[in-house]
Amino acid sequence: MEKLISFGIESTSHTFSVGICENERILANEKSAYQPKKGKGIIPREASEHHTRVAAETIENALKKANLKMKDVDIISIAIGPGLPPCLRVGAILARFLSSKYGKPLVPVNHCIAHIEIGKLTTGSKNPVILYLSGGNTQVIAFTEGKYRIFGETEDVPVGNAIDTLAREIGLQPPYGPTFDKTAEKGRYIEFPYVVKGMDLSFTGIVTDAIKKFKSGSAQEDVCYSFQETCFAMLTEVCERALAHTDKKEVLLVGGVAASKRMQEMVRIMCEERGAKMFVVPWEYAGDCGINIAWTGLLAYNSGISMNIEKSKIRQKWRTDEAEISWIK
Repeated sequence: MEKLISFGIESTSHTFSVGICENERILANEKSAYQPKKGKGIIPREASEHHTRVAAETIENALKKANLKMKDVDIISIAIGPGLPPCLRVGAILARFLSSKYGKPLVPVNHCIAHIEIGKLTTGSKNPVILYLSGGNTQVIAFTEGKYRIFGETEDVPVGNAIDTLAREIGLQPPYGPTFDKTAEKGRYIEFPYVVKGMDLSFTGIVTDAIKKFKSGSAQEDVCYSFQETCFAMLTEVCERALAHTDKKEVLLVGGVAASKRMQEMVRIMCEERGAKMFVVPWEYAGDCGINIAWTGLLAYNSGISMNIEKSKIRQKWRTDEAEISWIK
């Protein structure tokens, strides 16, 4: 592979991040996350204003860490979707400006695919069933017949969003994921709805029932433990069916919820029973970050993908199975 430096911009949701890689070598991964007001979820307009404020400093920090100037970059990779439109526009406008000013090719990246590819790069996984679990997405994915296909997904909110919503409602403190995990360690099981529909899942009813039980007197730790056990068992079930259907021998966990030790434990046990191997994306790359975009943009560019500035529109609902994957043969 020819040596190329990819400059990646991530701004799909709450995080603005810039990552830089030279082929497979990670040179920088700087980021700044928008923090909603206490007890509130993401407000897209406020998140986009945050991204605008921190963009210049984040770029400067990334270039400094990589010991590079903008002129040294070979390509500019940009996450154009899926995501929140006000946030996506910040990154897209910036990428167009840099591409035009420095005469660098512009490469479109699907945010979901970027989570998969950074997971494969950093773990050595080759051909996995992917369990993609985050605040914005919940999907069971595998590459087959030229694309990453979705074998199952949430019918309503993603599991990470469900955890955050429940955590706020029962009075936990952010960051909600780690706090939720720690609280669940002390809990005992109470029954919640178990909602698997074929290969798809639903979480809103479970959140509603959990909040109702908490308000009726159930302890925080029991609610957290039972919610985890129920939702993670659902996810493990559909992941196992995808593994059986595709006859693959690897499972890769990506996205922020992949950091949950209980989620990892359930999938590991399932993989051991099926003679498969489990991989988990390193914590520093599990959430939204620019290096995911930089690396995936490099793969795309090396396989012939780029775009004109005039055609660099954001794609709010760009699905995983709609993205062109020309780098996997």
